[in-house]
Amino acid sequence: MAQFDTIRSRATGAHQAQVDQGLRDHMNKVYATMSGGMAITAAAAWAIANLATTSDPSGATTALRDGVYLTVLGEGLYNSPLKWVVMFAPLAFILFGWGALMRRGSAAAVSFGFFAFAAVMGISMSSIFLVFTSYSIVQTFLVTAIAFAGLSLYGYTTQRDLSGMGTFLMMGVVGLIVAMIVNIFLQSPAMMFAISAIGILIFAGLTAYYTQQIKSDYVAHAAHGDQEWLEKAAIDGALSLYISFLNMFQFLLMFMGQRE
Repeated sequence: MAQFDTIRSRATGAHQAQVDQGLRDHMNKVYATMSGGMAITAAAAWAIANLATTSDPSGATTALRDGVYLTVLGEGLYNSPLKWVVMFAPLAFILFGWGALMRRGSAAAVSFGFFAFAAVMGISMSSIFLVFTSYSIVQTFLVTAIAFAGLSLYGYTTQRDLSGMGTFLMMGVVGLIVAMIVNIFLQSPAMMFAISAIGILIFAGLTAYYTQQIKSDYVAHAAHGDQEWLEKAAIDGALSLYISFLNMFQFLLMFMGQRE
Protein backbone atom coordinates (compact mmCIF):
# COMPACT_ATOMS: atom_id res chain seq x y z
CA MET A 1 0.00 0.00 0.00
CA ALA A 2 2.81 2.36 0.94
CA GLN A 3 4.55 1.52 -2.32
CA PHE A 4 1.37 2.29 -4.28
CA ASP A 5 1.02 5.67 -2.54
CA THR A 6 4.65 6.46 -3.38
CA ILE A 7 4.11 5.63 -7.06
CA ARG A 8 0.91 7.69 -7.14
CA SER A 9 2.67 10.63 -5.48
CA ARG A 10 5.48 10.48 -8.03
CA ALA A 11 3.00 10.32 -10.89
CA THR A 12 1.10 13.30 -9.52
CA GLY A 13 4.33 15.22 -9.03
CA ALA A 14 5.49 14.44 -12.56
CA HIS A 15 2.16 15.57 -14.00
CA GLN A 16 2.30 18.81 -11.99
CA ALA A 17 5.84 19.47 -13.16
CA GLN A 18 4.69 18.95 -16.76
CA VAL A 19 1.80 21.40 -16.29
CA ASP A 20 4.13 23.96 -14.69
CA GLN A 21 6.60 23.71 -17.56
CA GLY A 22 3.79 23.96 -20.09
CA LEU A 23 2.42 27.03 -18.31
CA ARG A 24 5.82 28.72 -18.38
CA ASP A 25 6.14 28.00 -22.11
CA HIS A 26 2.61 29.28 -22.67
CA MET A 27 3.22 32.53 -20.79
CA ASN A 28 6.53 33.03 -22.60
CA LYS A 29 4.67 32.71 -25.90
CA VAL A 30 2.04 35.20 -24.73
CA TYR A 31 4.65 37.79 -23.77
CA ALA A 32 6.74 37.16 -26.90
CA THR A 33 3.70 37.59 -29.16
CA MET A 34 2.69 40.74 -27.30
CA SER A 35 6.23 42.14 -27.62
CA GLY A 36 6.23 41.39 -31.35
CA GLY A 37 2.96 43.27 -31.70
CA MET A 38 4.40 46.21 -29.77
CA ALA A 39 7.44 46.33 -32.05
CA ILE A 40 5.22 46.37 -35.15
CA THR A 41 3.02 49.10 -33.67
CA ALA A 42 6.00 51.28 -32.75
CA ALA A 43 7.63 50.82 -36.17
CA ALA A 44 4.39 51.55 -38.04
CA ALA A 45 3.63 54.64 -35.94
CA TRP A 46 7.13 56.05 -36.36
CA ALA A 47 7.24 55.33 -40.10
CA ILE A 48 3.82 56.85 -40.82
CA ALA A 49 4.61 59.93 -38.70
CA ASN A 50 7.78 60.50 -40.72
CA LEU A 51 5.99 59.99 -44.04
CA ALA A 52 3.19 62.32 -42.95
CA THR A 53 5.49 65.26 -42.20
CA THR A 54 8.17 67.15 -44.07
CA SER A 55 10.49 70.09 -43.57
CA ASP A 56 9.94 71.22 -47.19
CA PRO A 57 7.12 73.80 -47.38
CA SER A 58 6.73 73.50 -51.16
CA GLY A 59 3.47 71.74 -51.90
CA ALA A 60 2.52 71.55 -48.21
CA THR A 61 -0.80 73.07 -47.16
CA THR A 62 -0.62 72.85 -43.37
CA ALA A 63 2.16 73.97 -41.03
CA LEU A 64 2.28 72.08 -37.75
CA ARG A 65 4.99 74.31 -36.28
CA ASP A 66 8.09 76.12 -37.47
CA GLY A 67 9.83 73.97 -40.05
CA VAL A 68 7.36 71.05 -39.93
CA TYR A 69 4.57 70.60 -42.48
CA LEU A 70 2.04 67.94 -43.37
CA THR A 71 2.58 65.95 -46.56
CA VAL A 72 -0.27 64.76 -48.78
CA LEU A 73 -0.36 61.57 -46.71
CA GLY A 74 -0.50 63.61 -43.51
CA GLU A 75 -3.36 65.70 -44.84
CA GLY A 76 -5.28 62.56 -45.70
CA LEU A 77 -4.67 60.85 -42.36
CA TYR A 78 -5.15 63.78 -40.01
CA ASN A 79 -7.20 66.47 -41.81
CA SER A 80 -9.74 64.51 -43.85
CA PRO A 81 -12.67 62.19 -43.07
CA LEU A 82 -10.17 59.32 -43.38
CA LYS A 83 -9.00 60.19 -39.86
CA TRP A 84 -12.24 58.74 -38.44
CA VAL A 85 -11.61 55.45 -40.25
CA VAL A 86 -8.05 55.34 -38.91
CA MET A 87 -9.25 56.22 -35.42
CA PHE A 88 -12.05 53.68 -35.13
CA ALA A 89 -10.72 50.81 -37.29
CA PRO A 90 -8.91 49.08 -34.38
CA LEU A 91 -11.97 49.32 -32.14
CA ALA A 92 -14.22 47.96 -34.90
CA PHE A 93 -11.88 45.02 -35.43
CA ILE A 94 -11.92 44.11 -31.73
CA LEU A 95 -15.69 44.44 -31.43
CA PHE A 96 -16.74 42.74 -34.65
CA GLY A 97 -13.82 40.83 -36.15
CA TRP A 98 -11.64 39.26 -33.49
CA GLY A 99 -14.26 36.95 -31.96
CA ALA A 100 -15.18 35.48 -35.35
CA LEU A 101 -11.50 35.00 -36.20
CA MET A 102 -10.91 33.16 -32.91
CA ARG A 103 -13.88 30.85 -33.50
CA ARG A 104 -13.33 30.03 -37.16
CA GLY A 105 -9.71 30.79 -37.99
CA SER A 106 -6.66 28.59 -37.65
CA ALA A 107 -3.85 29.47 -35.26
CA ALA A 108 -1.86 30.87 -38.20
CA ALA A 109 -4.80 33.06 -39.27
CA VAL A 110 -5.30 34.33 -35.72
CA SER A 111 -1.59 35.15 -35.48
CA PHE A 112 -1.70 37.04 -38.79
CA GLY A 113 -4.83 38.89 -37.62
CA PHE A 114 -3.09 39.99 -34.43
CA PHE A 115 -0.02 41.35 -36.19
CA ALA A 116 -2.16 43.06 -38.85
CA PHE A 117 -4.15 44.67 -36.04
CA ALA A 118 -0.88 45.83 -34.43
CA ALA A 119 0.14 47.51 -37.71
CA VAL A 120 -3.22 49.28 -38.04
CA MET A 121 -2.94 50.37 -34.40
CA GLY A 122 0.46 51.86 -35.21
CA ILE A 123 -1.07 53.93 -38.01
CA SER A 124 -3.84 55.05 -35.63
CA MET A 125 -1.28 56.07 -33.00
CA SER A 126 1.16 57.79 -35.36
CA SER A 127 -0.14 61.24 -34.45
CA ILE A 128 1.51 61.06 -31.02
CA PHE A 129 4.85 61.76 -32.76
CA LEU A 130 3.34 64.98 -34.12
CA VAL A 131 2.02 66.09 -30.72
CA PHE A 132 4.56 64.93 -28.13
CA THR A 133 8.35 65.06 -27.98
CA SER A 134 10.24 61.84 -28.72
CA TYR A 135 11.89 62.01 -25.30
CA SER A 136 8.58 62.10 -23.44
CA ILE A 137 7.20 59.24 -25.56
CA VAL A 138 10.18 57.04 -24.69
CA GLN A 139 10.06 58.10 -21.04
CA THR A 140 6.34 57.30 -20.77
CA PHE A 141 6.86 53.97 -22.53
CA LEU A 142 9.50 52.94 -19.99
CA VAL A 143 7.29 53.95 -17.06
CA THR A 144 4.41 51.99 -18.57
CA ALA A 145 6.63 48.95 -19.09
CA ILE A 146 7.75 48.97 -15.45
CA ALA A 147 4.19 49.35 -14.18
CA PHE A 148 2.92 46.67 -16.57
CA ALA A 149 5.58 44.19 -15.44
CA GLY A 150 4.66 44.68 -11.78
CA LEU A 151 0.92 44.40 -12.41
CA SER A 152 1.27 41.32 -14.61
CA LEU A 153 3.52 39.65 -12.03
CA TYR A 154 0.89 40.34 -9.37
CA GLY A 155 -1.82 38.80 -11.52
CA TYR A 156 0.33 35.72 -12.12
CA THR A 157 1.31 35.12 -8.50
CA THR A 158 -1.67 36.28 -6.43
CA GLN A 159 -3.97 33.69 -4.85
CA ARG A 160 -6.84 36.16 -4.85
CA ASP A 161 -9.60 35.53 -7.38
CA LEU A 162 -9.73 38.60 -9.67
CA SER A 163 -12.67 37.45 -11.82
CA GLY A 164 -15.18 39.69 -10.02
CA MET A 165 -12.90 42.68 -10.45
CA GLY A 166 -12.54 41.87 -14.14
CA THR A 167 -16.29 42.04 -14.73
CA PHE A 168 -16.47 45.42 -13.02
CA LEU A 169 -13.49 46.76 -14.98
CA MET A 170 -14.96 45.66 -18.32
CA MET A 171 -18.08 47.65 -17.50
CA GLY A 172 -15.76 50.58 -16.81
CA VAL A 173 -14.16 50.18 -20.26
CA VAL A 174 -17.56 50.53 -21.93
CA GLY A 175 -18.25 53.72 -19.98
CA LEU A 176 -14.77 55.00 -20.82
CA ILE A 177 -15.28 54.46 -24.56
CA VAL A 178 -18.60 56.30 -24.45
CA ALA A 179 -17.02 59.20 -22.54
CA MET A 180 -14.14 59.43 -25.02
CA ILE A 181 -16.51 59.52 -28.01
CA VAL A 182 -18.58 62.25 -26.34
CA ASN A 183 -15.44 64.26 -25.58
CA ILE A 184 -14.38 64.16 -29.24
CA PHE A 185 -17.19 66.65 -29.80
CA LEU A 186 -17.05 68.49 -26.44
CA GLN A 187 -13.24 68.90 -26.39
CA SER A 188 -13.32 69.42 -22.61
CA PRO A 189 -9.82 69.43 -20.98
CA ALA A 190 -11.34 68.65 -17.56
CA MET A 191 -13.23 65.68 -18.96
CA MET A 192 -10.10 64.46 -20.77
CA PHE A 193 -8.13 64.67 -17.53
CA ALA A 194 -10.77 62.60 -15.72
CA ILE A 195 -10.90 60.05 -18.56
CA SER A 196 -7.12 59.67 -18.49
CA ALA A 197 -6.97 59.17 -14.72
CA ILE A 198 -9.80 56.64 -14.71
CA GLY A 199 -8.38 54.92 -17.79
CA ILE A 200 -5.02 54.34 -16.11
CA LEU A 201 -6.70 52.70 -13.12
CA ILE A 202 -9.00 50.55 -15.26
CA PHE A 203 -6.29 49.17 -17.52
CA ALA A 204 -3.87 48.71 -14.63
CA GLY A 205 -6.48 46.45 -13.01
CA LEU A 206 -7.18 44.68 -16.31
CA THR A 207 -3.48 43.88 -16.73
CA ALA A 208 -3.51 41.87 -13.51
CA TYR A 209 -6.90 40.34 -14.31
CA TYR A 210 -5.95 39.25 -17.85
CA THR A 211 -2.69 37.70 -16.64
CA GLN A 212 -4.53 35.61 -14.06
CA GLN A 213 -7.16 34.64 -16.63
CA ILE A 214 -4.50 33.51 -19.13
CA LYS A 215 -2.90 31.37 -16.44
CA SER A 216 -6.21 29.90 -15.26
CA ASP A 217 -7.37 29.10 -18.80
CA TYR A 218 -4.17 27.23 -19.54
CA VAL A 219 -4.32 25.17 -16.34
CA ALA A 220 -7.97 24.32 -17.01
CA HIS A 221 -7.35 23.16 -20.60
CA ALA A 222 -3.80 21.78 -20.45
CA ALA A 223 -5.01 18.24 -19.80
CA HIS A 224 -7.07 18.23 -23.02
CA GLY A 225 -3.98 18.39 -25.20
CA ASP A 226 -5.66 20.63 -27.79
CA GLN A 227 -2.55 22.27 -29.24
CA GLU A 228 -4.50 24.35 -31.77
CA TRP A 229 -6.64 25.82 -29.01
CA LEU A 230 -3.61 26.54 -26.82
CA GLU A 231 -1.85 28.38 -29.65
CA LYS A 232 -4.91 30.51 -30.35
CA ALA A 233 -5.40 31.13 -26.61
CA ALA A 234 -1.82 32.40 -26.33
CA ILE A 235 -2.42 34.92 -29.13
CA ASP A 236 -5.75 35.97 -27.60
CA GLY A 237 -4.02 36.50 -24.25
CA ALA A 238 -1.28 38.49 -25.96
CA LEU A 239 -3.92 40.74 -27.53
CA SER A 240 -5.59 41.37 -24.16
CA LEU A 241 -2.31 42.36 -22.51
CA TYR A 242 -1.25 44.36 -25.57
CA ILE A 243 -4.43 46.44 -25.42
CA SER A 244 -4.03 47.02 -21.68
CA PHE A 245 -0.42 48.14 -22.15
CA LEU A 246 -1.19 50.52 -25.01
CA ASN A 247 -4.11 52.10 -23.21
CA MET A 248 -2.07 52.63 -20.05
CA PHE A 249 0.67 54.15 -22.19
CA GLN A 250 -1.66 56.55 -23.98
CA PHE A 251 -3.41 57.69 -20.82
CA LEU A 252 -0.09 58.17 -19.01
CA LEU A 253 1.17 60.17 -21.99
CA MET A 254 -1.64 62.66 -21.36
CA PHE A 255 -0.06 63.34 -17.95
CA MET A 256 3.65 62.91 -18.60
CA GLY A 257 3.99 63.89 -22.26
CA GLN A 258 5.70 67.13 -23.21
CA ARG A 259 4.01 68.65 -26.23
CA GLU A 260 5.88 69.89 -29.28
